[in-house]
Amino acid sequence: MVKIGNHLFVTIVFFYYIINVVILMSKEEKLQILADSAKYDASCSSSGSHRKNNNGIGNASNCGICHSFASDGRCISLLKILLTNCCIFDCKYCLNRKSNNIKRAIFAPEEICEITINFYKRNYIEGLFLSSGIIKSPDYTMEKIIETITLLRKKYHFNGYIHAKAIPGCSDYLLKKLGLLVDRLSVNIELPSKSSLKLLAPNKDSDKISHIMENVKNNQSSNFVPAGQSTQIIIGASNDNDYEIMKRSEGLYNNYRLKRVFYSAYISINKDKNLPSLISPPLKREHRLYQADFLLRYYHYHVDDLLSKENPSFNVLLDPKANYAINHLNEFPKEVNKVSYNDLLKIPGIGPKSAQRIIKSRKFYTLTMEDLKKMGVVLKRAKYFILCNGKYFLSQEYFQKKFILDNLVLEDKSASDTSSKQLQLSL
Repeated sequence: MVKIGNHLFVTIVFFYYIINVVILMSKEEKLQILADSAKYDASCSSSGSHRKNNNGIGNASNCGICHSFASDGRCISLLKILLTNCCIFDCKYCLNRKSNNIKRAIFAPEEICEITINFYKRNYIEGLFLSSGIIKSPDYTMEKIIETITLLRKKYHFNGYIHAKAIPGCSDYLLKKLGLLVDRLSVNIELPSKSSLKLLAPNKDSDKISHIMENVKNNQSSNFVPAGQSTQIIIGASNDNDYEIMKRSEGLYNNYRLKRVFYSAYISINKDKNLPSLISPPLKREHRLYQADFLLRYYHYHVDDLLSKENPSFNVLLDPKANYAINHLNEFPKEVNKVSYNDLLKIPGIGPKSAQRIIKSRKFYTLTMEDLKKMGVVLKRAKYFILCNGKYFLSQEYFQKKFILDNLVLEDKSASDTSSKQLQLSL
């Protein structure tokens, strides 16, 4: 058998796909393949962009991209596609890895523009989320993404929201060029630790991912990535626990000013000795991580408030805020007529708006449980952790961990059963 170099092999494969996929396959076939291939990327969102409409098409207002739900329950944008699902990388968890025998497709830049404009004119979408497998090289892939978005902005005068995926290992020049065209950039770290990345995605380099995030942070302005950057972490593909995952997220928010970290429950789509065999995705765990992430961003919690090395996993039966309160009962019950704003935020069922209303109202009169209910406080949780003018909602002897925990779990289960009956939109 004749041996050929890796570079020559990649070139041969590339031109094979160009001939067989770009030329022979219809746009409809490509759209079906590449929209489906993009559904596992959760890191698309739109917020904080005010791109002006200069007599063109579209408007990147705060409302952002319309979303729908895939059949597996994932929230995805209506036009969320890959430039190509061909890839020279072989990440073990990825559907599009080079060793998988799946149907491949490549969009020409002009085709993506035509589809985007046609979908927009039919009011199907408000923007575009464009990602890609890595074809030929990181720089080549970035050049194709830039060519596509430049056409969309300049030739088609599309001023709507665009979120693009930056390719790790690309040149700083290309990153800068792309950042001036889009509203948001994301680069997925995928796995929370270097060891898990080395095991499951040996072609990826965490330092190259961090380099992109640092560049975006240092150059961000009203013209360069105005809606900021985001990333995605896969949950359950590696042995990283909740504490390690949330610590990584906290570091990303602090060091790179990320807008969002998205958590994606691992779906067992590939067979590999280094991958877990899961019957179903760990969606409940994913949900708890999102709740904890919300506490970090809006409630001024720290990861060490919620978890520790000795207690590294969230209780899937309780939301993280209630779990914190249960594990710190010595800080409760709190007298709502006296405690500070930050202490009010630590009470399950009390959010920023409710806390502000409590602070304002208690200046004029002593609050009761009925007053809190009128303010919108979720008393089914809060009542276990508060006093109103020195009074507990039951006799003080019921302020016990087992009693509170049992009731919170029952109420959470009841709420989950109700929400599971609601239907979701589909594409």
